Amino acid sequence: MARIGLIGGTFDPIHFGHLRSAWEVSQQLGLNEMHFIPSAIPVHRPQPVASAEQRLAMVKAAVEPISGWLVNDCELRRERPSYTVDTLLELRATLGDEHEFWFLMGSDAFEGLLSWHRWQELLSLTNIAVMVRAGSHPRCCAELNEMLNRPTNESVGFGQVKLVEVTALSISATQIRAELASNQLPHFLVSESVLEYIQHQRMYGYKG
Repeated sequence: MARIGLIGGTFDPIHFGHLRSAWEVSQQLGLNEMHFIPSAIPVHRPQPVASAEQRLAMVKAAVEPISGWLVNDCELRRERPSYTVDTLLELRATLGDEHEFWFLMGSDAFEGLLSWHRWQELLSLTNIAVMVRAGSHPRCCAELNEMLNRPTNESVGFGQVKLVEVTALSISATQIRAELASNQLPHFLVSESVLEYIQHQRMYGYKG
């Protein structure tokens, strides 16, 4: 049985904030693999600036050097909104029920979990790793507190909710896009492979 991390997002572009958080969760939970899943039609945030093809290429460039880090384009192949429950059902069907899934989300996403499509089904398909800054705790309603405090059964690959502390890196895709629009290169915010792709494609208003 593999322990598989799942991290989704628009990745517009993917940056060191995504990569460092995924790395720290992977190390703390002893994950064998980390699957990056670019969303096609996000439900809870604005639509991406870059195309699906460009975002997929950037994620591949960013994660390729790391052993066990993979890219899954299942959401990009759909012509409907990127609902997490649909993605988990598809991954269970393709990867198998024997694996232990850990779905990564930020504390702000967890706080809004009750607005997610068919959220009640998530813990029958995956575990959830809530990424928090050191010493912080999500602002939770009764239902979310119940999820955090529920008894766990580690003999099955789903149903657990854990808070995982990660380094707070104040990096945003909006900031990166703004720098590129001003013809500045966001060194040390994105990997060099991603930056080379952005320059080659003249993305986000960058003119070279």
